[in-house]
Amino acid sequence: MMTLSKRIFLALLTVVLPLLTGCTRHSKNERYYLIATNTEVPYWKTAAAGFSAAGLEYGVTVDTRGPAGLNPQAEVDEFKAAVASKPAGILVSVASSSLMAPEIDAAVAAGIPVITIDSDSPESKRLYFIGTNNLEAGRLGGRRLAARLNGKGNVVFFTNPGQPNLEERLKGYQDILKDFNGIKTEEVYDIKADPGKALDQTMVYLARTGPARIDAFICLESRSGANVAEALKRRNATDRVLIAMDTDTDTLQLVGDGTIDSTISQKPYTMAVLGLKALDQVHHYPVKPLSADHFLDPNSPFPVFVDTGVALIDKTNLDPILRKRIASQPLGGGR
Repeated sequence: MMTLSKRIFLALLTVVLPLLTGCTRHSKNERYYLIATNTEVPYWKTAAAGFSAAGLEYGVTVDTRGPAGLNPQAEVDEFKAAVASKPAGILVSVASSSLMAPEIDAAVAAGIPVITIDSDSPESKRLYFIGTNNLEAGRLGGRRLAARLNGKGNVVFFTNPGQPNLEERLKGYQDILKDFNGIKTEEVYDIKADPGKALDQTMVYLARTGPARIDAFICLESRSGANVAEALKRRNATDRVLIAMDTDTDTLQLVGDGTIDSTISQKPYTMAVLGLKALDQVHHYPVKPLSADHFLDPNSPFPVFVDTGVALIDKTNLDPILRKRIASQPLGGGR
């Protein structure tokens, strides 16, 4: 006959065991990948830090991969290698949607959850997108630009054409500038994934005078800002407007000394943290079929887009973020 104490013990075990099981559901055997567009830039080092922090919290294995320099085909190769290892899930920022979308579709068809962050591939079967509303980021910059130019002047943009997030930012600027007939876009310059080209081309632009004079320089990706600023310093061009992207330490310091008027801030750390948690949820609570059209389904368990926010940083709100950035060296944030 079972004693009273044994019955109490078994009753407690019935209650406690599920709780213990829930706390230890994760395993180091669970591997998640973050595939970045360029692992060498501070922006992606910041995202990798968020990914690692979330992995440590969950007790799973995480791995950040990607080319050391913008190379869409090399990024696709890294993605395919990650898929071949049959991971629990993949986060990916898309440098070229035309190249990456078929690989995302194949991964999802194989039962591997894929979520895009930072730069989307909406035509693919990725589950959803976590990141900046890049259209709004461009509009935010456009409003600042129009105000600083007082509605009149010639503008050039520096970008990598074809990269989805940068294309959306450009469109956001254009949405605002179409209401200002006095502001003319002189050129959208392709830096060909080399931010150093922005310095050389800015020197060319600064030589223009009269009606061809360039009054404002807009950087749609992070690393061009400091290069354009260097050109402005070399020519002592203090009467031009430069709006940058992201919060590298050097970019923020240049905002502080007035060379850069302002910069648009994103949250790569947050994107990676939310991304891993989302993948973990799908891995442990599978959705079937994973490759269904979740965009059109009103009862889908997934959103279409999780907006991590955007902000304009200038001298009025610079100090707190610059102090935090310097304290976190050698990490940074810029894309």
